[in-house]
Amino acid sequence: MFSFLKKNSSDTPAAKPDSGWIARLKTGLARTGNQLTDLFGRGGKIDDELYEELETILITADVGMTATGALLADLRRVVREQRLTEASQLKQALAECLLKLLQPLAQPLQAGTHKPFVIMMCGVNGAGKTTSIGKLAKYLQGQGLSVLLAAGDTFRAAAREQLMTWGERNNVTVIAQQSGDAAAVIYDAVQAAQARKIDVVLADTAGRLTTQAHLMDEIKKVKRVIAKAMPETASSAAAPHEVLLVLDANTGQNALSQVKAFDEALGVTGLILTKLDGTAKGGVIAAIAKAHPIPVRFIGVGEGLDDLRPFVAEDFIAALLGLDE
Repeated sequence: MFSFLKKNSSDTPAAKPDSGWIARLKTGLARTGNQLTDLFGRGGKIDDELYEELETILITADVGMTATGALLADLRRVVREQRLTEASQLKQALAECLLKLLQPLAQPLQAGTHKPFVIMMCGVNGAGKTTSIGKLAKYLQGQGLSVLLAAGDTFRAAAREQLMTWGERNNVTVIAQQSGDAAAVIYDAVQAAQARKIDVVLADTAGRLTTQAHLMDEIKKVKRVIAKAMPETASSAAAPHEVLLVLDANTGQNALSQVKAFDEALGVTGLILTKLDGTAKGGVIAAIAKAHPIPVRFIGVGEGLDDLRPFVAEDFIAALLGLDE
């Protein structure tokens, strides 16, 4: 019995996923989940061959060599301590090891510590930043917070129009300019939020490859300008108060280099992992937990407004391993 499943669910209103959400998450992780279910369900004793097959499945799911090695070492320890002998007993043991690894990442976004609370979004091209902003706006409104959007992606064609569409769907104001740089747009948005007493500013930025040094330098400038719009005071930290890196789950192990590069440039405070409904690589969360543990604020499993939810380690593990809810 996965006895710790949802043990933290009462801690926050965000951690109450419905059965439909769990089903979509389980479907997204089905390829890995089915392999693990087959491995543990076919019977037999726990032996080196079983561990080798498990290692292959985890690496294929983009858990990565380092995290896979750590998980298997911890799993062998649990097997020894609990004196497990049957393959069918490994599923629960693996769930416990995964929870130990992933639970520290499950830290919900706290957007009420400053007003306005400024969230800067970043990521590579195509990761889903603008779409995530639209969904995040809906989520924050559900928490009773007022939201303003800043169209800081001044490079991509139609990015401003896309964000305007999300603003209309959520009935929130979008600050945009026909031309100009991202820093100026976001600066204006923070000023407007202060004047209108808005709770949260969501600032979009253009996607950029981490190898493009001039573009990484530019996004550092954007962050500095945001700080000038809302500088540190005796009672408040300088904006942005949260730097969210959006990662496409299909990226797999490349997500690690993205986390490292953006964190070095901006000081990333949280992650959003998108497109988990279309990948077999959700195991990258475990790789991140081992190599570069930054909180996973949200995960996404679809294109709908409600398809971005806070990361709850127990739910993710239950979906991955096909455990009962």
